[in-house]
Amino acid sequence: MDLNNILTQLDTADEEETEALLRRFNRENIHTFTFEQKEEALRSKLCQQVLTVLGRQVQASCQKTCLETLRILSRDKRVLAPVATREGMLILGRMARLQTGEEDGDNQRSFQEQTQSEEEERVVVEALKCLCNVVYNSPAAQKVSVDVRLAHGLCVSLRTARTWRHEVGLFTLRLLFLLSALRPDVRGVLRREWHAVRLLTEVLEHTLDVRWVGPYEAARPDPQALPMPAEDNERAMEALKALFNLTLSEAGGEEDDHQFRLIVGLLRHLLMLKTETEEKTEEAHSHAVNLLNNLPVSCLDVLIDVPVQGGQESYGGKNMDAVQVLIDFMEKRIDKGSNFKEGLTPVLSLLTEGSRHHREIRRYIKAQVLPPLKDVKIRPEIGTTTRNKLVRLMTHVDMGVKQTAAEFLFVLCKESVDNLLKYTGYGNAAGLLVARGLLAGGRGETQYSEDEDSDTEEYKSAKPFINPITGHVEEPMPNPIEEMTEEQKEYEAQKLVNMFDKLSRGASL
Repeated sequence: MDLNNILTQLDTADEEETEALLRRFNRENIHTFTFEQKEEALRSKLCQQVLTVLGRQVQASCQKTCLETLRILSRDKRVLAPVATREGMLILGRMARLQTGEEDGDNQRSFQEQTQSEEEERVVVEALKCLCNVVYNSPAAQKVSVDVRLAHGLCVSLRTARTWRHEVGLFTLRLLFLLSALRPDVRGVLRREWHAVRLLTEVLEHTLDVRWVGPYEAARPDPQALPMPAEDNERAMEALKALFNLTLSEAGGEEDDHQFRLIVGLLRHLLMLKTETEEKTEEAHSHAVNLLNNLPVSCLDVLIDVPVQGGQESYGGKNMDAVQVLIDFMEKRIDKGSNFKEGLTPVLSLLTEGSRHHREIRRYIKAQVLPPLKDVKIRPEIGTTTRNKLVRLMTHVDMGVKQTAAEFLFVLCKESVDNLLKYTGYGNAAGLLVARGLLAGGRGETQYSEDEDSDTEEYKSAKPFINPITGHVEEPMPNPIEEMTEEQKEYEAQKLVNMFDKLSRGASL
C-alpha cells in the first residue's frame, strides 16, 4: 500500500478508518525488517501521525493497532526522531502502564495493579515491544528515557511481578536489560535509589518457584518434576541478564553480603534445574556463570555449603553437585570447539577463582580434571580426557583463551611450577611461566594448604624417563648405524670428515 496514500487518508480519517488503514499496513509489513531509503521521510511522518492518534482518547483496539504499526516502523533507526522525544516516550510509557515522568511511586504501583482486559494487556505488551525497539535503535531515545525516569517506572513494575502475565513480564525485564546495557550511568541509580538488584532477585525467586529450607539453601528440585516451563525460563534469562549489567561494578549499591549470597543460592538452584531442551538448559547455565563471575568470590561457598541435603566427607562435608554441573558445562563448551572466548572463558574464570579461594572446590575439581598420573607414555595434549583438552588449549591461537586455560590448571596445581609441569610438560606451560616470571620454577603468590597429592607408583617409576619438555616418556630412538654394513659405515664416516674439513677451511681468515 502506497505510503503517500496512507498519510493522505489518515489526515481526515476517523478512529475506525484509521484502524483499518493501519491494520492493512501492518499485514503487508509484518515481516519487513529492511526498508527502502527513499521513503524515510514518509515513514518518519507516519511515526508522527501514529503518535498523534495515540495521544487522543481512542479505544484499546485502535491503540494496539497503532502500536503494532509503530513497532514495525521502529525497526528502522533512521525514522525514530518523532518517537525519541519527551512527548513520544511519555506516550509509549503511558501505553505500557509504566507511568513515567513525575508520577509518584504509589500512584504508579496502583496503576500497574489495575485489572486489565485481554485487549488492554495486548496494548501494554505492544507498547513495551515498541519501547524495546526504540531504546535499542535510538541513542536520542536512550537519553530521553533517563529524563522521563523510565527506569524508575520499570522498577515500580518489578514490585508487581507476581501479577504479571508472561509477555508483560518478559518485555518489562528485556527493556530494563537494554536500558542498563546501553546507559551505564543508569546502573548506579538503579542500584542506589531504586533497589533494582533486590527487586530482580525477588523476580528470579518467584519465577524459579524457590522454597528456602536454609538461609541460602533452596529446596532441592524434585527429580520427578516436569522441566521448567519455557515461559518461566525466558523471564528468568532476562532477569539474569539485567542483574549481570547491574553487578558489573561494585560501586553504588545498597547490597551487602547477604544479598549477594541470596543470589548465589538462587543460581545454585538454577544450575540444578532442567528446562524443556538441552539448549535452553545450557543457555540458563551460561547466564548463571556470567552472573556468578560478577559476584564477590567469598560468596561462592554458598554453592557447596548445603548441609541439609548432605555432603561428601572427603570434601569437608560440602555438597559438590553444583560444582560438577559447572565442570560438565565447561567440558561441553570445550567440545563445541568454537567461540571459546565468549563461551568457555567465563566458566574457566569462575572455576579458577572458586578454586583459588575455596579449598574444597579446588580439591574436588582437581580430582576430576587432574587425577593422579598413571600412563605417562602419551603426550599430555593427546587424548580425550578433560586434562588433555585443557592442555591443548594452553597453546590456542587466542591469547585470552590460552592464558585462561593455563591459569586454571596452574591454580589446580596450587600454583606450583613443578606440579604444573608434571601434568602439562614444559612446552605447553612455557607461555604462562614467561608471563608470570616463573621460568626458573617456584610458586605463585597465592597461599594454599600444605597437603600434597601423592604420586602413583606408575608415575614414580616412570619419572626419571619423562621428557620435561613434552611431559611424557619417549620411546628410545633407534641407532641409525646398527643396520649398516661396514662399507656404509666407512662411507658415512668419510662424509663427516669432508664436512668438518669444509667447515674448518671456511672459518679460517
